[in-house]
Amino acid sequence: MKVAFGTDAGVYRHGMNWLEFTYMIEAGMKPMDAIKTATINAAELLGMKDQVGSIEAGKLADVIAVDGDPLKNPQAFGACVFVMKDGVEYKE
Repeated sequence: MKVAFGTDAGVYRHGMNWLEFTYMIEAGMKPMDAIKTATINAAELLGMKDQVGSIEAGKLADVIAVDGDPLKNPQAFGACVFVMKDGVEYKE
């Protein structure tokens, strides 16, 4: 079964939805499969796989980087150090 990352954001403070990754992993999902819920799986669910969901030429450049390896430590998802949306870099 494919799962797509999502939130109603009404259950905790804005910016904390990264915790969903930790909950999925705690429930038994492999870390890379948890990442796919917010990338390729979500793109497929929205019917936008040709525009988003993976890093490929011609797709929108929506990318984040975290401080650490989220495959080894899911808490790294909470340490976002880089955001690019539509090819524009945003700084805190």
